[in-house]
Parts: sequence; structure tokens; C-alpha cells
Amino acid sequence: MRRTLGLLVTLLLLVAVLPTPIAGAASSGGTFCKSLRTRLVHGGGTASGLFVVDARSGKPLCARAAKRQRPLASNMKLFTTSTVLSRFGPEATIATRVLAEGNIDERGVLHGSLFLQGGGDPALGTPAFYNRFLGGLGTDLYGLQHQIEAAGVTAVTGRLYADDDIFDRRRGVADSGYATSPYIGPLSGLSLNSGYRTADAGSFASDPARVAASKLASSLRASGVRIARGIGLGDADEAEARTIAVVRSPSIDALVNNTDVYSNNFFAEMLIKLLGAEFGNSGTTAAGAAVVEDFARGKGTGVHAVDGSGLTRGNRASPWQVVRLLKAMRSTPVGEDFVDDLALSGREGTVALRMRGSAAEARCRVKTGTLTGVSNLSGYCFNASGRELIFSVLMAGVGSLDLAHYEQDRIAAAVAGL
Repeated sequence: MRRTLGLLVTLLLLVAVLPTPIAGAASSGGTFCKSLRTRLVHGGGTASGLFVVDARSGKPLCARAAKRQRPLASNMKLFTTSTVLSRFGPEATIATRVLAEGNIDERGVLHGSLFLQGGGDPALGTPAFYNRFLGGLGTDLYGLQHQIEAAGVTAVTGRLYADDDIFDRRRGVADSGYATSPYIGPLSGLSLNSGYRTADAGSFASDPARVAASKLASSLRASGVRIARGIGLGDADEAEARTIAVVRSPSIDALVNNTDVYSNNFFAEMLIKLLGAEFGNSGTTAAGAAVVEDFARGKGTGVHAVDGSGLTRGNRASPWQVVRLLKAMRSTPVGEDFVDDLALSGREGTVALRMRGSAAEARCRVKTGTLTGVSNLSGYCFNASGRELIFSVLMAGVGSLDLAHYEQDRIAAAVAGL
């Protein structure tokens, strides 16, 4: 009797943890869905899931283990960038300022110090760097030098301080123990050239804020502005200091576009810290992740967010949750911006060479994601028939990345051709 009762309890527990079926999904029949499920398992193993819906009606068209959470890899950027676009707005910019503390006499001598105050701009750099590595997307640090000169400053009796106080000084994310990793430049509230020490991207900086201040100080000295005591780290007293120069980043929309199309880990991690600084309780990855999770809940979906880029395996969501986010974003004021900021299949970024010659070519806006054993593809397809479909493929048992991409591309082609 005890054995019978034990088996019954075990069966009830197993039923309780099984994923809820997706109502109306063609998960057990139909040539379309059977083909997708076969390709999914062939490319990503049995620990993989997918979900496909009609964007307008919300009708599920295919599902396999759609409510089971899996590692997101860079599909995490979908949650990060949707939050950033929605909370800041696509036209917003990020300011980097120079503040003067002290008085400027008639000869242009500042009796005090300058503060280079970072605003968390991921694109702050020099033209030599961002023209080469970011396709010209950048905020010109040297614009500050010209404004300082225009303000009449000819010499500084004190220092040029680097103020990176908007963020904490953890340089990485959980994946690297919050230290700088090989996959992403060191994070800082005042970072130059994506955290590299020099404009040729040869090595990462040990202290990004000092590098930024040193570069500005060198340009000022070269133009004849003397700084008596060199550079240092320090926070400006905004009650005592005044802004004499400011440069602004490209629009949030442009930053999000680069983040998603090229899967820019550095941009994603800087932006999630900025979410924490502006809408959370501090400029930390954890605070930003809490803002992202709250945003997802507000859209009727969910995510377990650990960082902004997806480098950490703990970032998890289900195909259903990814699709739910993508569908919810279509009805927001920034919905069109969000879609346009994803990579166009066969044309751009991480999918520039994928899906060519198929029904998906130039018809799907997608986000890729890759970690060891993980390969994901999610997004929108705008079909020749006039239908708009939303899909998410999360493969968690990948043995061959080439095979995973092959099957994902054919899934996308089937979705785009429906």
C-alpha cells in the first residue's frame, strides 16, 4: 500500500512540473509544425524549444517545450534593449560633461580643477577608434577640448579629475567574476573606446576612467592649455562646479541598433548599468537587471536577468516568454524602432551571411545568441503573403554550431514562407 501511495505521489509531482500546453498550438500535428520540431531537435538536441505565433491574431502555430526556460545567450539583449528603448525613448542621448570648480581669471587661468564627468556613454571614444571598429558610431571626446578652449580656459592650477561615479567599479559581469573578461571591455561610468587602452584595440585598460581623462588632458596640452597637477580620480561637487563643456552620444535608438545588429556585449552591459543608475537604485548590473525584469513583468512576460548581454548562462527565459515580449513590443510607441533595430536576415550584422536564397532572406528581423552548447534565434518574419509571424528557437543541446545554424535558418525559412 505504501509503495502504491508513493508511486501515486511521484506521478502527481511529475504532472505538476510538466510545462503547461500552449492552447491552440499545432504541437502534435500538421506538416509545418512537425518539420519545425524535427529540425529543432536535429540541430539543438532534445533540450531545445520553440514557439511560433501569428503576430496579429496571437494564434499559436507551433510549439515544442515552449514554456521551459533555457539559457538566452545573446537573446538576452532583446530584453535589455526593449527596456532601454522604452524607458529612455529612442531620441534620448547620454551626456559626458566637463565641469569647472574654481574661478577663471582675466587671463583664462582656472584657479581650481576640471572634472571629466562620465554619463555611462558606451560610444564615447576617438574618431580613430569608432570610425574603424564601430562604423563611425561614436561620441567624439575631442569635442570637449574645443568647448573648453571656447570657454576661455588657458591653464588649470589644479588637476583634471576623472569622475566615473555614475557606475560602480566592477569591470565585468558574473560570467567573469565581475572582472574584465576576454569577451568584453572593462565597464566604467567613464569609458573610452569600448574599454580599450589604445585606439587600435590592442589591449584592455586597467582603469578606463583614467585613460579617458589622460586622453583629454593630452589633447588640451597639445592645444596649449596647461594643467599644472596632471590627472586623478575624483567626484565633482555639483553644487560648487559648473558645466563648461558637454558632448552627447548618438541616439538611444542608434546605440540599441548597434547592440542588437552586431550583438555588441560592451554596449549591452553599459546600457543595463545605465538603466540601474537612472531607474533603479544604483549604477550596477544587478540594479539594471531588476529594472529589466520589472519591465518584462509589465509586458506580461518574464526573464531571469543576470547581465545585459547574455554572457552569463544564468540569463534564462522560455521561447514563450521571448515571443510574448516580442509581441508586446509591437503595440508600444517604440515598437517600430525596436523591430528595425534587429538584424535583417541575409543582409546585416550577425546574420549577414545567413538565410540567403531562402524565403527568409531580407524578410526576418532577428537576434542570434551563442554560448557553448547553446544557439538561439528569435524575431519577426514579414511574409510575402502579408502575414507577420513571431518565433523563438532556443537550442540548449548543441553539438555543432554549424548544424544548429543550418536548422535554424530552415526553420526561419519555413516560418517566412507560411
